[in-house]
Amino acid sequence: MKRLIVIILTLLLLACGVYFLDQYWIHRYDSLIASEAARYHVDPDLVWSIIYEETYFSPWKKGRNDEIGLMQVTPAVAHEWAAETTTAPLQQNTVVDTATLLRQPERNIQIGCWYLEKFSEEYRDMPGREARMLAAYNAGDSRASEWNRVESGARPLTEPEFIARIDIPSTRAYVTSILDRYHRVKSSKSRAQTRASLSVSKPFGSG
Repeated sequence: MKRLIVIILTLLLLACGVYFLDQYWIHRYDSLIASEAARYHVDPDLVWSIIYEETYFSPWKKGRNDEIGLMQVTPAVAHEWAAETTTAPLQQNTVVDTATLLRQPERNIQIGCWYLEKFSEEYRDMPGREARMLAAYNAGDSRASEWNRVESGARPLTEPEFIARIDIPSTRAYVTSILDRYHRVKSSKSRAQTRASLSVSKPFGSG
């Protein structure tokens, strides 16, 4: 019996250790995400959800199409950012310098947020604009614009209608997966804020 208890306690400790290690892993860039998202006026929860999907917070990851780092930013986007940013540290127009830059979590998230802001502005007045932003981020702005196109005078597409227009299966799965996680994060935070609000407003000593 004692041996069984020891085994159970050991398993519980291991499970707790894995859980807390995972929580540290997926939230260790939260303050960086928050600061860069604020700088570029994008939702930090959306940025967090993108990184979760793209690399699971692994800054060394490289994609099949030369995407690099946490937000899987391409060298082309990094050079575009450098050209438009006077303080950009990219001194030479080389792949090596770009790859080194994009492996830095701080710079990768900064450039990723800068790029995401472009789509945030473009689709600002659209319902469910996050879907359009994600589609553009993954497949390019020209494809997202094509999927978003409606006849003159017609109402904008709803989020489900837009997603149904995406004819690249991998992009549709990408958008759907990130949106699902993003909405769950938002819902979880909303519930936590509601509980905190109720706790503060509850009279001291009340049952």
